[in-house]
Amino acid sequence: MKKLVQFLMLAMFMFVLAACSDGEESTEKKDTNEETTEQTESKETETSFPVTVTDDSGEEVVLEKAPERIISVIPSATEIIFALGLGDKVVGVTENDNYPEEVLEIEKVGAFELNIEKIVSLEPDLVVADVLNGEAVEQLRNKGVKVLVVGASSVEETYEDIVLVGKATGTTEKAEGLVQEMKVHQAEIEQIVSEIPEEERKTVWIEIGEELFTAANDTFLNELVTLAGGENIMIDQEGWPQVSEEEVIEKNPDVILLTYGSYVENAIDKVLERDSWQDITAIKEKQVYSLDSDMTERTGPRIIEGLESIAAFLYPEYFEEN
Repeated sequence: MKKLVQFLMLAMFMFVLAACSDGEESTEKKDTNEETTEQTESKETETSFPVTVTDDSGEEVVLEKAPERIISVIPSATEIIFALGLGDKVVGVTENDNYPEEVLEIEKVGAFELNIEKIVSLEPDLVVADVLNGEAVEQLRNKGVKVLVVGASSVEETYEDIVLVGKATGTTEKAEGLVQEMKVHQAEIEQIVSEIPEEERKTVWIEIGEELFTAANDTFLNELVTLAGGENIMIDQEGWPQVSEEEVIEKNPDVILLTYGSYVENAIDKVLERDSWQDITAIKEKQVYSLDSDMTERTGPRIIEGLESIAAFLYPEYFEEN
């Protein structure tokens, strides 16, 4: 009888233990299934196709699946695509592309004038173009090629274009994360600039050509200079005017920024040596700088680095520590 009781008690104990084990396994399995479901849902949210986006030309572009073969015919878009981790899908770029370094090895499809037949022969799932490629865009679309047009002309529009490319390529989450990082960096720069006293704010002459063409109001470069805490001396004009020496001399800028220094030899020295400019504050104090035009004129992921470089030229004492 004693052995029978012991046996029954042991059997009951094993039954309870097994039941608990099954319960834990069921809970773990449920948790695992829930986690897998969440990951799947997240992935579906990130890459859900077909997708329809409205590009900067106002055209609705429908993509049935994530593009595997991409051609970019504008350097800023190329930089966006690579920043979104899609560099291995790029099968064509222009002769003007130089960043990142990998683009140098990619098939070229023209420069300012695009080789339409070459683009078509590469069988792209998506071509990313600029609003200025209007005629080429129409030709490609007539040949059945999917074309996404971007054309930012401000920092905010740059953010919008990054997200647009992200949606079209199934990398929305990465695009939004990149934009958030850029906005944080921009806010940090603007915070530093906001602490600079008004009496220390610099006036700026932006020279985009030796023939004295400049970036006036309603231009991307003017926006960057303004965000960097500078005052464009040609803010009273519009677009990209050519002005006289007398106008520049009269307005006497504190700083001169050149956008062509990378392709004109001794550009800074040539400006410093202009006989009629020797009384300009920027010349007397040798405040003439050459911008990296790729970073300050391409509306892509590096534009906030370009903004910081301008701010550092204007106010080195505020940015050397940062």
